[in-house]
Amino acid sequence: MKYIKADYVFPEELLKEIQKYVNGELIYIPKLPEERKKWGEKTGTREYLDQRNAEIRRKFSDGMSIDKLTETFCLSYDSIKKIVYSKNIK
Repeated sequence: MKYIKADYVFPEELLKEIQKYVNGELIYIPKLPEERKKWGEKTGTREYLDQRNAEIRRKFSDGMSIDKLTETFCLSYDSIKKIVYSKNIK
């Protein structure tokens, strides 16, 4: 997120109106909902976790135990259970 001077962006009348509410303070203006990215989309983390979870589900369906999966993926027993027993909605 970068800082932009309001007097470069807003028309003078709008800036004066905004200053009635926040004068000399920083204000965050969020992106429009359709322009927002979901968590991890920008960095690729979401894709990595989706692939990892798919591999965990595959190994579980191939017969690997939850205990072995916890060792293999360095996750807690409860985390593995959540992954293998949740419905994968993708």
